[in-house]
Amino acid sequence: MSATEHDAGSSSVSELPPSSKLVYKVLEYEGAMTQEEIALESRLCPRTVRYALGTLMDHDVVDSRVSLADARQSKYWIEE
Repeated sequence: MSATEHDAGSSSVSELPPSSKLVYKVLEYEGAMTQEEIALESRLCPRTVRYALGTLMDHDVVDSRVSLADARQSKYWIEE
């Protein structure tokens, strides 16, 4: 991802709720994670993480895929 693309993604994130910004930063630093992993890392409750991920996905900032390790969970990451 180029610096310009990264800045464009960050500018749209800056207008989102604080929980979404925190989840975005966790994914930015840690890479692909499940909702449970994000909740543990961010210390947000699972419901707040679900809301934040939904908001990020609605703004096309985060993408997801079913986890290969556990099909009951999805992995989330920042779209490039």
